[in-house]
Amino acid sequence: MDASFTSRSFSESPPDKMMVDPFEVRMRFTTQLQHLSASVTSSQKAAHYALKYRDLDEDLHSCILEQLERNNMNNRANIMSFIEHFCEMATKEDHLPYVRMIQRDILRVVDAVVPPDGTGAANVKHVRRVLQSLQTKEMLSTDTVVEIDAALKDRESHPSHLDLEHEEIPEGSRARSKTGTPRSSKPPQRVDKRQIEQRIEEDRERNKRLRESMWAVNGDDMDEYDKLWEETSDINEDDFINAREEAMERAQVAAVMRAAAEQRKTVV
Repeated sequence: MDASFTSRSFSESPPDKMMVDPFEVRMRFTTQLQHLSASVTSSQKAAHYALKYRDLDEDLHSCILEQLERNNMNNRANIMSFIEHFCEMATKEDHLPYVRMIQRDILRVVDAVVPPDGTGAANVKHVRRVLQSLQTKEMLSTDTVVEIDAALKDRESHPSHLDLEHEEIPEGSRARSKTGTPRSSKPPQRVDKRQIEQRIEEDRERNKRLRESMWAVNGDDMDEYDKLWEETSDINEDDFINAREEAMERAQVAAVMRAAAEQRKTVV
């Protein structure tokens, strides 16, 4: 065999086809998950990385579950947003195993982002929005979303970690709040000021993105026309009265402006 041909063949091999270290891929993906923010760019970057190494899909999916269970509540909310973008991008690139694994473990995901002990009560609204989005895109069934939503109702009401009426309870007796509801045996978890400020900024970013998506249209003028037609009420007598009043007001303003113009001409 020609030595020059052999060396050229190896040198021209595409870098993506060369062997990669699964441990290094896992560590880099873990780092990206740990540093996720509320921005779309951050989620898309991590999703692109996971899709680039789709041959390691099961290992990378396990990274998502691990980081959901190990990080603080702010980061868990960001990973929940990432899952929404990730499933959408995986569907577009026709790599459905990622989507099927999320569907399989969605209950575990929700339990991590909104734990049953109430420590993730601030994430309930965000989780609901992501679940509804996945349902709209037909990535989650209606029955699954309804079942999860029923469980979330219990987790957003009177979270024990936000109970400010905590009193010292003798050891051996079950702690209860003044409303009579059982308290968690765990001491209240305090969130530092930096995490609170970070959460405020990230919620602002998510709300801004949500408002932007509300105004998004698919470019079909007929769909927008049909939407306006359905939302517009039928014309009635009040509409005619309002139109006549507006016409009279415009005529009066026009008359005043003409009179002012004639007066300026006279002065000149």
